[in-house]
Amino acid sequence: MGVVDAGGVELHVERMPARNTAQGATPPTVVFVHGMLVDSLISYYFTLAPVFAASGMDVIMYDLRGHGRSQRLPTGYTVEDFLGDLDALLDGLEVPGPVHLVGNSYGGTVAFGYAALRPDRVASISVIESEPATDAWSRKMAANLERAATEFARPDLHRRLAEEHGPHVTKRVRSASRLLESSTMARDVPASRLMDEEQLRSLRCPVLAIYGSESDLAAQEPWLKSLLAHCRTVVVPDQEHWVLMGATALVSDLVLEWIREHDRAPEAEVDGR
Repeated sequence: MGVVDAGGVELHVERMPARNTAQGATPPTVVFVHGMLVDSLISYYFTLAPVFAASGMDVIMYDLRGHGRSQRLPTGYTVEDFLGDLDALLDGLEVPGPVHLVGNSYGGTVAFGYAALRPDRVASISVIESEPATDAWSRKMAANLERAATEFARPDLHRRLAEEHGPHVTKRVRSASRLLESSTMARDVPASRLMDEEQLRSLRCPVLAIYGSESDLAAQEPWLKSLLAHCRTVVVPDQEHWVLMGATALVSDLVLEWIREHDRAPEAEVDGR
């Protein structure tokens, strides 16, 4: 599709129109939000997006600011900045009605934040190996980004990745290293406005949370269910953080079912348990 001006930030956007829809029917809109640093919309382009479009859903993917082919800014990488980008993007694309957000890793953090910021624009969220921006998340992100800034700049890591995974993965890591070196991301992300448990309890939209059993984020499963009124959690056996790639078909089925179940469902009828 190309580049969209989202409130002064140029975002690379790809759109797959719904196929196989009934005449006169309005297809649900699904917005895919990818993870941080080494991720981009490509993670969805070759996995979930084609399946969802073929299932009769209007699919929107975009590269987060600083990532992929979107504009790389020297500063402005708090969660609030990413939420503003998403809001402006939906305005720019003139997307009607509430959307279903699907977020992988940091993309899920954006989905949680946007559901709290704009409940009128969110029909449901599905998060994959993700968590909301809480105080614990902020401390973890500070440590992870500091470590990534050091590790990603190591030439020996680039050589090993090239040998084991090929040039594509190496290119992503080098790009992430340049982003951390040339921007304030490592400081901005942990300094984001955070959500407390009261704000999480106030979320109105249904939430599907998918985790890998071998990931440390799987421990969030009972906590989320205790806070969210309309939440379903799934722990996928023998998977770590990259469950989107390791169990693509299962993740696709789970999210498709969730969206179909909750597309334009009246709030009083929503039951995610």
